[in-house]
Amino acid sequence: MVVKNEFHGKIGRTHKESEPWFAVPAHPGEDAPNVILILMDDTGFAQFGCFGSDIDTPNIDALAANGLQFTNFHVTPLCSPTRAALLTGRSNHAVGMRSVSNFVTGYPNQLGHISNHAATVGEVLGGAGYGTFAVGKWHLAPMEQCSAAGPFDQWPLARGFNRFYGFLDGETDQFHPELVADNHPVDPPGTPESGYHVSEDLVDNALRIIGDFKGVRPDRPFLGYVAFGATHAPHQAPPEYMAKYKGKYDEGWDVIRERWFKKQIATGVIPADTVLAPHNPGVKPWDKLTDNEKALACRMQEAFAAFLDHTDKQIGRLVEGLRRLGQLDNTVLVLHADNGVSQEGGPFGVMHEMKFFNGIIEMPDEAIKHIDDIGGPNSHCNYPWGWAQCGNTPYRWYKQNTHEGGVHVPMVFHWPNGVPTAQRGTKRDQFVHVSDIVATVYDIVGITPPDVVKGYEQMPVTGRSFKPVINDAAAPATNTVQYFENAGSLAIVAHGWKAVLKHTSGQPYDNEKWELYDLNVDRSECNDLADSQPAKLAEMVDLWWQQAETHGVLPLDDRGVELFGARFRAHSPHPENRKYTYRPPMSPMPGQAAAGLGGRTVDIVATVNYSAGDEGVLYATGTQNSGFSMFVQNGRFVVDYNAFGDHTVVESPVPVPNGVVALGVRLRRGENRTGTVSLDFDGVEVASAGVSLYMSMMSSVGPSLGQDHGSAVSTRYHSPFAYTGDLLQVTIDAGRKTGAELAAEARSEMGRQ
Repeated sequence: MVVKNEFHGKIGRTHKESEPWFAVPAHPGEDAPNVILILMDDTGFAQFGCFGSDIDTPNIDALAANGLQFTNFHVTPLCSPTRAALLTGRSNHAVGMRSVSNFVTGYPNQLGHISNHAATVGEVLGGAGYGTFAVGKWHLAPMEQCSAAGPFDQWPLARGFNRFYGFLDGETDQFHPELVADNHPVDPPGTPESGYHVSEDLVDNALRIIGDFKGVRPDRPFLGYVAFGATHAPHQAPPEYMAKYKGKYDEGWDVIRERWFKKQIATGVIPADTVLAPHNPGVKPWDKLTDNEKALACRMQEAFAAFLDHTDKQIGRLVEGLRRLGQLDNTVLVLHADNGVSQEGGPFGVMHEMKFFNGIIEMPDEAIKHIDDIGGPNSHCNYPWGWAQCGNTPYRWYKQNTHEGGVHVPMVFHWPNGVPTAQRGTKRDQFVHVSDIVATVYDIVGITPPDVVKGYEQMPVTGRSFKPVINDAAAPATNTVQYFENAGSLAIVAHGWKAVLKHTSGQPYDNEKWELYDLNVDRSECNDLADSQPAKLAEMVDLWWQQAETHGVLPLDDRGVELFGARFRAHSPHPENRKYTYRPPMSPMPGQAAAGLGGRTVDIVATVNYSAGDEGVLYATGTQNSGFSMFVQNGRFVVDYNAFGDHTVVESPVPVPNGVVALGVRLRRGENRTGTVSLDFDGVEVASAGVSLYMSMMSSVGPSLGQDHGSAVSTRYHSPFAYTGDLLQVTIDAGRKTGAELAAEARSEMGRQ
């Protein structure tokens, strides 16, 4: 049977008797603007210079000075949900992203990806003739689907972006990122020693893609989605940026926060009658800290400032590239954060996040020994609560919370051809939500999203265009009712009023108290009116439940532990029997698509056909900061169990025998977080050693076969130290985790988002 293509001409017996027909490709029009959406990660309301801080962000500040500064902009409290709302113009729950993409609950509000019934802005604008690309963090596909095995249907190229360069997980090491180009893993083009940093790499690729698009098709506009890893932990920056901020925060967070607050008042970022919120629970007054606590906290804030400053430089490079190509004036550029500042650094800050997620509170008197590593490749740090609240000035609480500190972030809008000259450099205080951005883009471009995309009937775009606000500072807000939810914490904003409930996991909602604030006069949520205005509170709570029904928020789900473990089942990366077999060659794997070693009783067997002189890594997972590596070196079989720099190295006392041999490792968990590592040849033990800290969570970086990709787990070699012999296979038999181990894993995964 011949399948006929769409054809509107005439087919005769010869071309002389026929009429040709040529399909006309979609085109948005000669004057259609380019669009670039720039997303920062874990960046608080006050941290850009133009929003109050003393951190050097001249390029962001210049965009605000020549565009518009939105001072009442809101997002969801967590990264994947914000990204889903941003890219679709719809409620994050409605499109299946209640929480991070790392898990699937079996309910429509948590698919682990964006519903196919909610086309992304890439799919819509691409269908209208735009060239589309994304660089940076994706985190919108189930992580067990993010290996080189796919499936790829929720990767960027399948969701409307012609090109992609970045990372798929919630975080990455800025010096040793786990990179993907289009649909395949790639190695970073440099090392820390050569001056490599992923933020620079992302902008290099964005500019190259834009150059390709406009060089060949100057008539076609483009959509760019630039999602930096900054300023998510680990806070890492080039040494010259670290040096720039040395000693700058010695006054402490109380003095600095007050200074930033006064600057916000003076510059009109917040209303003049705003009250600076009191310390969040657990934040000590600066003068109550010990000398070591102060020194460590200052260095961690210096690392954050250096990281943000360096990122601002890359944004400046992107803007300059647009100007050089003659595209800046006709580019709609929107820059904002995905949520408020992270709270995962705890009261003291952490040198290595994985320690915190293993339930280890790293005391400053110990961490101070490694203070010079902060900000560089030998640390995976996050700053303490005091600096986190400072970054959210003047607001309360943090990322993951539905109070303003979690959802109220900076936003800058820049479009020289569209912002009236007289309005440039002015502020907008109308309430705007992240889901409103794409609705505004569609309004500006003049595109009506199609009812059907790729055969899927589409749910309506529920974001409200704020285009009228661009032209008129006095225009009323277009979004007047907005709900929030994360892990059972709830909030709703309606006409300037806000009801909010900070939920404790496991607690019945009837036992918890809603708060009520009039944001029109109490922007920082300091005057709770719940008791004095019960009728208003009841009205707001009822409205929240109505919005929950409308946007598919239910069921409420405050689980954590149960959701972050691998789902062992047939036809998945995680077999029901928990037995894995890997054979080379293979690309590196993300952690959630591979066998987990943390906290388990695990048997690992590498089968090799050994010849004298063969050496290299057989299997490794993690980084130089923590992980596990098994390798052959100098004829001996070696394991390095790296528990946050405490290396337990076990080496066979006899050489590896020639021929086919099974090199086994037995990891056994003991009492009180201890364990053992034993080595065997063909099942016969040859060496063993005790492990003083048996990690529940090893690393956010997944494994590699036949090499150690990224930074070297062991100090005994330099990466990748690829195996030179014949590696036949690696098998892993992983036991079940305990409840405590699952809890540690849950904390870790949440911290990575």
